[in-house]
Amino acid sequence: MSRRESAMGLYMEGIRDGRPREALDRYVGSRYTQHSTGVGNGKEGFIEFFLPFIERTPKRDIRVLRTIEDGRFVFCHVFQSLNDGAAEWVTMDLFDTDEDLKIVEHWDVICAHEPTPSGAGMTAGPDRPRNLVETDSNKARIKEFTKRLLIEGGRDELPDFVAQETIEHSPRIEAGASGWRTALRSGAIGDYDMLFKLIGEGDLVATYSRVHRGGHDHAVFDLYRLANGLIVEHWDVSEEIGPRESWNNSGKF
Repeated sequence: MSRRESAMGLYMEGIRDGRPREALDRYVGSRYTQHSTGVGNGKEGFIEFFLPFIERTPKRDIRVLRTIEDGRFVFCHVFQSLNDGAAEWVTMDLFDTDEDLKIVEHWDVICAHEPTPSGAGMTAGPDRPRNLVETDSNKARIKEFTKRLLIEGGRDELPDFVAQETIEHSPRIEAGASGWRTALRSGAIGDYDMLFKLIGEGDLVATYSRVHRGGHDHAVFDLYRLANGLIVEHWDVSEEIGPRESWNNSGKF
């Protein structure tokens, strides 16, 4: 069993197949620190949340679209259609694992599946990392991009990082580098004030950040595909962070 298999197993066996206790025993370690704010810590917190979820959503089409494994960490990009499409969600998850390859901590962001201004679907695109020898250089590029453009606001540097014809899957950004330029100027992307995690595998790099937009803080996952040092494809999910009294754990970060 690999770390990737542990993350996918918890999703597919525990949630899609409706066997949460069996999946927890198989894929989760001696602790389970939870940052999905509606879910309590530990295995019992998972059970308390997902048993009612499974009961009220008997039809669960859940697909892990793409994954990244980087050291201890596994990232998953997931589509969920519940009860024949009555609700459709896109989730990005990050799992930390222990030396036994089992899950010990989890972060996530979930948003509604919706049309995008570019016309490229929120979940479309390549399904696996490629060019694995470029992992470190691509991670360094995205770290610099996040720092210089998204945190520090260096908009004039956009051509150094984003390909002119980049493919855009965000519900907030138009296609191409011009879409990024417009979104940065308009505030549609928001102000990034913390890069919390960055992981990568080959040409895919994911970041988890806190973003201030529209007067509220949001938890945001961005997923980038790079070629020749430039961003050529981008996905994201964003979730407004609710008030502290609504959390069932220590929070999104």
